[in-house]
Amino acid sequence: MANKEEKADEKQSSWKDFIYNPRTGEFIGRTASSWALIFLFYLVFYGFLAGMFTLTMWVMLQTLDEHTPRYRDRVANPGLMIRPKSFEIKFNRSIPQQYIEYVQHLESFLQPYNDSLQEANEPCPDGMYFEQDDVEEKKVCQFKRSVLRQCSGLADSSFGYSEGQPCILVKMNRVIGLRPRGDPHINCIVKRETPLQMQYFPIEGKLDKSYFPYYGKKLHANYVQPVVAVKLLLAEDDYNSELTIECKVEGSDLLNNNERDKFLGRVIFRVKVSK
Repeated sequence: MANKEEKADEKQSSWKDFIYNPRTGEFIGRTASSWALIFLFYLVFYGFLAGMFTLTMWVMLQTLDEHTPRYRDRVANPGLMIRPKSFEIKFNRSIPQQYIEYVQHLESFLQPYNDSLQEANEPCPDGMYFEQDDVEEKKVCQFKRSVLRQCSGLADSSFGYSEGQPCILVKMNRVIGLRPRGDPHINCIVKRETPLQMQYFPIEGKLDKSYFPYYGKKLHANYVQPVVAVKLLLAEDDYNSELTIECKVEGSDLLNNNERDKFLGRVIFRVKVSK
């Protein structure tokens, strides 16, 4: 019995000595000077690693342009998008609650295009790139909302939805430095045998060159990209049936038939209007 108690006391004493040995001054098996050397080693080691990482990041940042992405090979050609932001537009023209969300979205999107705001921008000549490579403060060409006429929401606040002839806004995504050749314009077709009558604003769905190139969000802070409004002139036979419409950018060197990317230079959406 005495031997067991002695062994227990020795075991407890050995653990206490391991944590702190008053005879040698060791803490967890090391003296203060040993712990100091280990702490100094890791301090220098991790300080060196932090310095190398900081230097590497600094060198990399020196190669980047603050305003232009270094690698743009994957976005050489822009995609198309529509407003209202829905690829399935369905509503009954006699029930405002069914299309009010579309109308509100269009109104909100066109706020920066208000004529009063666009008066502060430059009245650029048509058909020419607005080159500003050597200008520090980039100017913006006017794109007045009133150019969209029946689809501007000014004369008809419902954008044609109340009469069952809705307006769809087609825009091209922004790509820094893009200079499309030719005469780019938007052309839309309905995927069926008989064509669908449409009106384009501006005339012929033109995307004028004066809105290119785009210099980036920081340099071109107030930039607004050109928009084409497409008014669907639905006939009696077009109501209560789903129409699949495809819009493409044509007349230029921009791609619009890539099978791997359905939004590259084109956009497809469906419209169903009930009476």
